[in-house]
Parts: sequence; C-alpha cells; structure tokens
Amino acid sequence: MQIMPKFAHKTMIMKIAVPTRDGRVDDHFGHCAYYTIFDVVDGNITGSSKLASPEGCGCKSGIAPVLRQMGVAVMLAGNMGQGAKNVLEAQRIEVIRGCSGDVEELVRSYLAGHVKDNGEVCDHHDCH
Repeated sequence: MQIMPKFAHKTMIMKIAVPTRDGRVDDHFGHCAYYTIFDVVDGNITGSSKLASPEGCGCKSGIAPVLRQMGVAVMLAGNMGQGAKNVLEAQRIEVIRGCSGDVEELVRSYLAGHVKDNGEVCDHHDCH
C-alpha cells in the first residue's frame, strides 16, 4: 500500500493598493486623495483600509516604501509617470496602469484575471 503525503492548504495572502478619490480610481497616481488598500486572502477581498496620500509627484513622494512595508504587492492605477512606476517596481510592487472605475469592482475584476497593464506612461504633470 502506498501512503500519499498530506499537503496543508497554503493560504495566499496579498495586498492591493488603488489610488482613490471618492471611491473611484483617481486618474493620476501622485495626486490621489488616498490609497485604498485591499486585503486579499485566497483570491477573495477580506477587508480594506485607507492610507492618506502625500499628494505630489508620485516618484518623489516616498509612498512606495510605505506601501511595501505594509505588504502591498500590486498597484492598480490610472495614469502614472515612468518615474513613479520605476520607484514602485524597485520596491517589488507590480504596477498595472490604465485602470478606472469603482475601486472594489476593479480589484474583483483584477482577481478574476480581467485587468491588464495598458503600457501607457504619463509623461507630464497635467495628465488626465
């Protein structure tokens, strides 16, 4: 008789950040009102919290290491400059640009595999 090893279920935990204004994705990462941080366990949203935005140039704001320290692994954003993208990626935070709409609906869509980076980079400070 062959004995099969028992494998414990490994819980997948992650945090997703979304630049937010009035419950919707803010069009400009560096000027959002706050970040909504979603707690995700095994592909399901289990909670969320708000993190005040330092508002200003995203690449110089210092938000990337704060988000990483909180455990954020993914940033779902609208428009974002290359500098901010580089700073976030240096903190091992995956950046998905081109997002819009209600933040919770966006995260659910991302978790279902329906959200992809649009590859566009905002190259000026009045990008909308």
